[in-house]
Amino acid sequence: MTQRLDYNAASPAGVKTLAGVYGYISRSGLAKSLIDLVYLRVSQINGCAYCIDMHSRDLLKEGLDIEKLVLLPVWREGGALFTDRERAALAWAETVTRVAETGVPEAEYAAAAAVFDGQQLTDLTIAIGLMNAYNRMAISFRAPPAAVAALKG
Repeated sequence: MTQRLDYNAASPAGVKTLAGVYGYISRSGLAKSLIDLVYLRVSQINGCAYCIDMHSRDLLKEGLDIEKLVLLPVWREGGALFTDRERAALAWAETVTRVAETGVPEAEYAAAAAVFDGQQLTDLTIAIGLMNAYNRMAISFRAPPAAVAALKG
């Protein structure tokens, strides 16, 4: 994969604004491990190699069990490996990321609202939207994953 455009250099103020939202989410009170799982799942759905690589590495550095990482794409079959809160966040992340297909049904909202209060659910949705934006940047401009960039080094 050849990078088309270095969006960090092309629009530093725009990328800095996205980073500000990222910083807000990191201070939101939602668990870092939960947010990182959501970031990875959204990136998997969107097929963003750059973000899949980055968030997988982050989760492993944080001590996530490899079994949980490997089963994330099929978390519904992961049973007790995922907490109720993680399962609710992942289900919400999937329906919001696929909004054009799902329309975010009432049942999906009710399930998420049963686990997260209003601010938490709003912040979680901001995090999902942010990762969708980052994925679109990285995919559109072909940001190379660290694993691939290291091979060229």
